[in-house]
Amino acid sequence: MAAALAVGVLALGGAAARAETRLIGSGASFPFPLYSAWFQTYSQATDGVRLDYQAKGSGAGIQDLIQGVTDFGASDAAMSDAEVETLRKERGTGVVMLPMTAGEIVLAYNVPGVEELRLPREVYPAIFAGEITSWNDPAIVAANPDAALPDLPITVVARSDSSGTTFVFTKHLSAVDEAFASTVGEGKTVPWPNLPTFVKAPKNDGITATVAQTPGAIGYIEYGYAKLTGTPSALLENVSGEFVAAGDAAGMAALASAEFEGDDLRVWVTDPGDPAAYPIATFTWMLFYEDQEDAAAAALRDFVEWAVTDGQAMASDLGYIPLPDNVVERVREASADIR
Repeated sequence: MAAALAVGVLALGGAAARAETRLIGSGASFPFPLYSAWFQTYSQATDGVRLDYQAKGSGAGIQDLIQGVTDFGASDAAMSDAEVETLRKERGTGVVMLPMTAGEIVLAYNVPGVEELRLPREVYPAIFAGEITSWNDPAIVAANPDAALPDLPITVVARSDSSGTTFVFTKHLSAVDEAFASTVGEGKTVPWPNLPTFVKAPKNDGITATVAQTPGAIGYIEYGYAKLTGTPSALLENVSGEFVAAGDAAGMAALASAEFEGDDLRVWVTDPGDPAAYPIATFTWMLFYEDQEDAAAAALRDFVEWAVTDGQAMASDLGYIPLPDNVVERVREASADIR
């Protein structure tokens, strides 16, 4: 609808011109490693279609879509009803929100000498609320009796941009801890404590780099970034009292409790109850205009079909959770609304 480019290319020897459909998207950095691999693979395998994507953060991706400067967006927070209404007023079209993959948010840490870190569910919200400020706090020591926890200040690294990862993370913390909910709250941006031990960095790669460079740091990132970069992440205590590491099985156990309501494909699993579940898991959505130019609509529907079938095979290696079969079918049905 917005930035799709149909470029006529005249082949050598006077052959007929062919049209190339170039589709531009922006948004969430959470799924960027997978999306980048998808767009490259699909574009190489599909004559006449090229997909490009810039990881700018979920908030920026939604704004780009509303302003009409992209053909599709991506957001870990989907879109709110108010944002959908704004899009309809600005662009004269609705939006199709499709969960395309899923992942886990982990707490990356840099604590010298600590190879395994367990964080109880009353501890990690308190860290991000600025209430627990040292790595040798008694509550952390009690959960890690075999670790030599240093007398080192905790540096909390949060996102500096409007972020769906922040939305999902703070939504979980608010569900777990009433004090966090009342002081920090949930959203793509939130009022983190105004303390010198809180620093900010852009996107997942910015937080990952800052944590790696800062002894005593902890930050929230997508599991795939931790996996690809070898960044240590904490085992988190779930609602059943089990300390669980992120991974395929733990993520699938978390998503198994997701219940979609009607035709709305927005759903969040804020505090899964399965003892095997990692506590912070989420779907992440691609956002499409309902009304597109014919060539763009056909290309996007075809891409969605490829992504939820062949593309899912790429998810696990990059640290993402393959979509359950029932979700795949819901996405395939809903993609028909891109027209």
